[in-house]
Amino acid sequence: MRGLRVLVTGPDGFVGRHLIRELHAAGAVTLGAGVGDADDLQASGNLAEWQRCDITDAGSVRSMVALARADAIVHLAGQASATSSFADPIATFRANALGTMHLLEAAWLEAPRARLLVIGTSEIYGPQPPGTRTPEDARLRPVSPYGLSKAAADAAADFYARVRGLQVIRTRSFGHLGPGQDERFAIPEFARQIAAIEAGEGEPVLRVGNLEVTRDLTDVRDVVAAYLALLERGRPGAAYNVCRGEGVELSSIVRFLCEKSRRPVRIEVDRKRLRPADLPYLVGDPAAIQNDTGWGATRSVEAAVLEVLEEWRQRLAKRAS
Repeated sequence: MRGLRVLVTGPDGFVGRHLIRELHAAGAVTLGAGVGDADDLQASGNLAEWQRCDITDAGSVRSMVALARADAIVHLAGQASATSSFADPIATFRANALGTMHLLEAAWLEAPRARLLVIGTSEIYGPQPPGTRTPEDARLRPVSPYGLSKAAADAAADFYARVRGLQVIRTRSFGHLGPGQDERFAIPEFARQIAAIEAGEGEPVLRVGNLEVTRDLTDVRDVVAAYLALLERGRPGAAYNVCRGEGVELSSIVRFLCEKSRRPVRIEVDRKRLRPADLPYLVGDPAAIQNDTGWGATRSVEAAVLEVLEEWRQRLAKRAS
């Protein structure tokens, strides 16, 4: 990685902030692009350059890629919430599917020798049989506008690898968690509620959605390590599950959080938190990434959950002071 110019779209998001820190530590020249400003990222010293870019604007994306002169590109930008996608499916598709197309076309025109890592999601697989581990050649059956938009982006990345000859590597990243994740996602939202209950804010009730789901969860720092491994050793044209390969029930995580709460907590299902469609079971097979790069998850889910809870305790304490 030392000396390589690596362009990251969406570096100001949850995963992006962890990624640019590790890229910087590995000696890469980190370049970022997004719709807002990134003063805090540049102040951290982890981001060498920043460009404002709207991923849904083809001209803006082409200009960004041309100016970056990157050796590698990691595409993280987009709409990342399956739940939010039901409220605005068109905007989700525009950001995720068309945004990815804009980046791939810009790379073909302006940086045809760059190595591209297009970050996707396990949501493209749809529901899977309980007890199985989903391989990369499984049929794609998304059940949310988010999953649909990412399936289209995955297909576009495959096309540009096969037909255009770009060095594109795709991920199908399963659930991940850790410090810095916002409360649009289930586990940090549960942690936020627990921290608020401990602080005496409102009644001691943890409001949840559907907990009868099983997910394959990985610490975000392990996920970022997987992305670096794929940039270095992944096969162009291939798709990789980024996952632990083990399922955990969301209900067990909620029980774990309640056990760690400093005040008694009652759990109630809030119908407003239920998705119109959900995935009861989704666990991945990490054999491909393990075989090609040697990567595997090393951090425990429980430790990550506790870290998220402690982060929310500190946030609320700071706000109160």
